[in-house]
Formats: sequence, structure tokens, C-alpha cells
Amino acid sequence: MPDGSRLVLVVGPSGAGKDSVIRGARAALARRPDVTFPRRIITRPRDPTGGEDHDPCDPQTFLRRAEDGEFALHWRANGLSYGVPAGIDADLAVGRAVVVNVSRGIVAAAEARYPGLAVCVVTASSSTRAARLHQRGRESAVDIRTRLDRADAFAVVARRVFEIDNDGPLDVSVAALVQTIALALGKGVSPAGAQSDRRELASG
Repeated sequence: MPDGSRLVLVVGPSGAGKDSVIRGARAALARRPDVTFPRRIITRPRDPTGGEDHDPCDPQTFLRRAEDGEFALHWRANGLSYGVPAGIDADLAVGRAVVVNVSRGIVAAAEARYPGLAVCVVTASSSTRAARLHQRGRESAVDIRTRLDRADAFAVVARRVFEIDNDGPLDVSVAALVQTIALALGKGVSPAGAQSDRRELASG
């Protein structure tokens, strides 16, 4: 099993703009064969308005695939099931960086499987997140309030954590994620705009 030192988990509260930052990094690194952005499997139909490019799956098939070991990681969130394909192990084994959006609730289990992973936390102010959630129009006002409250009460704990403040220009956040990926590949320095968690500094 790869140690996950080239695995970058992107997490953050709803409305922080994770998908936009990941899309920007994917575009910036499109010609890099040593970086991959696996599509998640989700029990949700495709979004015709241009949301995340995922592989839709019905709940019964998802459960069977999970039981058959087809997912490296999987979890439940917001009434849906999410999976990361087991193929990332092959990518990691040949030295590719793997970048994937996951739930903050899966970080501990992911780190137990891949102890060398890095977690990139995309953040934004509550007002920014609320505005973005209203704009995308997928959730009711009650659902938005629930998501905001849950985000304010949840902390990310891992050995290697970087933070990206996505309240500002998107290109700055994208550049910070690209630099975090370069760091995972051993080809970069600690990214401007992304701050190492104190636990990493204390252990390093």
C-alpha cells in the first residue's frame, strides 16, 4: 500500500469554492502526466448546470462496489454516498500526485490508510460561503443554514495541513493549490497563501 505522501486531499466547508479551485488547478496542470485528479463516484445524477464532473451511481450499485473493494475511500454526506476509485493506489505507486475533494469527516480514516497524505483546507468567510450557496441554487435556505452551522463547528486534524483562503481572487487560490501539489511531488516549497498547520511544523 502506498504511504500516500503524494496524495492531496482537498477539504473545506460547503461554499468555500473547493470545486472551482480544483478545476483551476486541473487546467493549470493538464499537461502534467505526474498529476491526476480522479473523478469521484456519487449517488447523484449529473448536474446539467455544470457542477462537479463525477460518475453517477445508484445507491444499491454503490453499496455493492464498496463491498467489492472498488473504492480507496468512501463516505456518506448530505444524504449522498461518495467514493474515490481504488485505482488511485496504482497512481500513487508509480509516483503520481493524486488530488481529490473529500469530506472532512473522512480525513482520519484516510490518514490511517495513507499516513503520508497532505490535507489542503479551502476556507472562506461565512458571508462568502452563504452567498455562493444561495447562488448555486441546489439547497433550500434551511439546508444552507445547516451547512453553515456544521462548518463552523468542524475542525480538520491531520499531520500535514495547508490552508488556502478563497475569499480573494480565484487565481491566487489556484496557484496555492498548485504549489501544494508541487510540494507533494517534492518539487516545490511551502506555498505562498497556504500555511502549514502547527502540528506539521512541530513534527518536522
